[in-house]
Amino acid sequence: MNDAVPDPTRPGRRRRGAPARLVASGVALVLAATVSACGSADAGPPELTWYMNPDDGGQAELAAQCTEEADGEYTIATSLLPRDAASQREQLARRLAAGDSSLDIMSLDPPYIPELAEPGFLAPIPAEIADPIMEDVAEGAVPGAMWNDEVVAIPFSASTQLLWYRKSVAEEAGLDMSQPVTWDQLIDAAEATDTDLGIHGIRAESMTVWVTALMESQGQPIIEDPEAPADEVELSLDSPAGQETARIIGTIGAEGLGGPGVTTQDENVAVSRFQSDRGGFMVNWPFAYPSTQAAVEQGTVEQEVLDDIAWTYYPRVAEDQEAAPPLGGINLGVGAHSEHQELAFAAIDCIVRPENQAEYFVTNGNAPASISAFDEPIVADEFPMAPEIRDSLQRAKARPRTPYYNEVSLGIQQHWTPINEVGESTPAQTQEFIQDVLRGDALL
Repeated sequence: MNDAVPDPTRPGRRRRGAPARLVASGVALVLAATVSACGSADAGPPELTWYMNPDDGGQAELAAQCTEEADGEYTIATSLLPRDAASQREQLARRLAAGDSSLDIMSLDPPYIPELAEPGFLAPIPAEIADPIMEDVAEGAVPGAMWNDEVVAIPFSASTQLLWYRKSVAEEAGLDMSQPVTWDQLIDAAEATDTDLGIHGIRAESMTVWVTALMESQGQPIIEDPEAPADEVELSLDSPAGQETARIIGTIGAEGLGGPGVTTQDENVAVSRFQSDRGGFMVNWPFAYPSTQAAVEQGTVEQEVLDDIAWTYYPRVAEDQEAAPPLGGINLGVGAHSEHQELAFAAIDCIVRPENQAEYFVTNGNAPASISAFDEPIVADEFPMAPEIRDSLQRAKARPRTPYYNEVSLGIQQHWTPINEVGESTPAQTQEFIQDVLRGDALL
C-alpha cells in the first residue's frame, strides 16, 4: 500500500530527530545539483537521478548521505514524482516506454512492478547486489520484488497495518485484546460502545488494500495466476471468500460504523477521528502513532488520548485462521535505459542498508523491509510496536501481482465504493467487469 503523504497507503508522517549531518548534507546536495545544472555537463562525477515518491524528506537525506559516502564516484539528485500512486505509475510507465535514460533510480509501488518488468523496462539486478539484500527482507515483501522468478527491484520499505484501539473502549466492550480479534468482534464492539470503527472508505487505492487483506486472510488470492495474459486472467472475487469480504465491508457501511463522511475517509482522516471522542478501533499504518504524538506536542490532542491508545495484530476474518495483514512499501528499481546502471545499483546498495532503513523508519514513519533493521536501538526507542510490525511483515500479503494491476485496482475501487452499497452481488459484478475490461469488452 506504495504505504508517504500522497499515497493513501503511505500517509503523512512527521520527521523525528533527523540527524544534523543528513540535513546539512541534503542542503549541500541541493546546492551542488544547482551548480552542476549551471555548469558543464561533463564536470564532476556522474549524476544519478532518483525519482521518488513524496515523503517527509527522508529519501532526499539518504541520497545526500550516500552521495557523501560515494566519495566522488557518483552524486545522487532527487526528483519528486506526483503525489498519488496511480499518477506515479503513469509518469514512470510513459517515460520508461519512451526509453528515458534519466531514470537511474526509481521508487516503485510494488503492485505496479509487474507492469514495468514484463516489457523489460527495468534493468536486471546483479546477483551480487540482490542476493545478500533479499536474504534479510521480510517474507511478505519478497514476492513484490520479483517477476518471472527474478528479483527485479530491491525492497526499501515494507509497511503493514495494525489494529489500533482505545484501551478504555476495548475494556467497555469486554474484549480481551491479548487474544486475536475478528472483524465481527470489532463490529459488535463498535455498536455496543457507540464508537467509530476506523476504516478507509474513500474510493482510492486503500479500498483495494482492504479487499485484498480480507480475501487473503481467508487464504484466497484475488488472482490465481498472476502471469496469465490479459484475456486469460481469472479472478476469485466471485467466491465464498469474496462473499464474506463483501459482508464485512457492507455491514460496516450499512450500519454507519465508519462514522460520518466515510466515503471521503482515507488513512489520515481515520487517524483524526480515532483521536476524537468517537475513537474506538482503527486499522492503519504505523504512522498513526507518531502522528498522534505530534498532535499531542502541538496541543491539538490531549495526552490522555495518547495514553489510551494501544495496538495489536490485524483483525482476523475467521477466528481460527491467522490474518494476512496488507502490505505497503517502496521498492527501488533501475531503468533499463539508464546510462549508469552499475553506479545506480551501488547507490541502491547504500540506500537500503539496514541502518539506513531504520533511520528512515524513525524519521519518516515507513517501516523497513529489512528484518535486521528492527534490531537497531533507535527503532525500539521510537516505535514500541516494532515487534508487532516486524511479525506482521512476515505474514503480510501483497495486492494482486499482475501486469494489469491498474485495471484490477480501479475495477475494485469503482464497485466497492460507497461501502454502504456493497452487497451480495458486488463480488460477482466486480469480477465480471474487470475480466470484461481485460478482454477488451468494457472500459474503465
